[in-house]
Amino acid sequence: MSELGIRIEGLSKRYGEGDAAVDALKDVNMSVAPGEVVGLIGPSGSGKSTLLKCLGAVIKPTAGRMTLGNTTIYDNGWTLSDLRALRRDSIGFVFQAPYLIPFLDVTDNVALLPMLAGLPNAKARVRARELLAALDVGHRAKAEPSQLSGGEQQRVAIARALANQPPVILADEPTAPLDSERALGVMRILNQMAQQYRTAIIVVTHDEKIIPTFKRIYHIRDGRTFEEAGQGLSL
Repeated sequence: MSELGIRIEGLSKRYGEGDAAVDALKDVNMSVAPGEVVGLIGPSGSGKSTLLKCLGAVIKPTAGRMTLGNTTIYDNGWTLSDLRALRRDSIGFVFQAPYLIPFLDVTDNVALLPMLAGLPNAKARVRARELLAALDVGHRAKAEPSQLSGGEQQRVAIARALANQPPVILADEPTAPLDSERALGVMRILNQMAQQYRTAIIVVTHDEKIIPTFKRIYHIRDGRTFEEAGQGLSL
């Protein structure tokens, strides 16, 4: 697994040109080590979503440099030709809604990405079952998503994000629909998985319940980031 995690240097994103130009990101610098879970917080319109989309290779920055794992993916231009493969193999995504495929059982929901990446079906399912067991939902391996509770669905979504053993996971409001107990449970899992798999994780959140769990927090305001130490509440 990577020794670099996430590194962003001088990242900027401008929408439009001339008098209509809007700078969504302005010279952003940020780093997340392998095994670390970092919070990204800020008001609506501050640039959080734009930053996450740049990191996820969904939109193209205007300038700067981004390194994910051992790979520089952007250096004043994309350095890779196949961004879809990058997203599939190197970046795990966890969203506010689990977005599980309703006609696949839990095991196949998790195994699908490794299968698409070329792992034989049997091995992909073994990996899926191992992750599900580690996340305490192994007993639901044959269930359909509709049969799961909200907390169980989010655990399956985390297993899916880890399925290709990516060096990076981007989590966008992963605890928003959950009560306090389940929200803290999700953060406990993310921290455990980050340490076990040496994954660098960024969590975008407005959820005040989980903000005390971060050891480091990046605030983003007007397209710029400001780092501060968090409380690191024991989980």
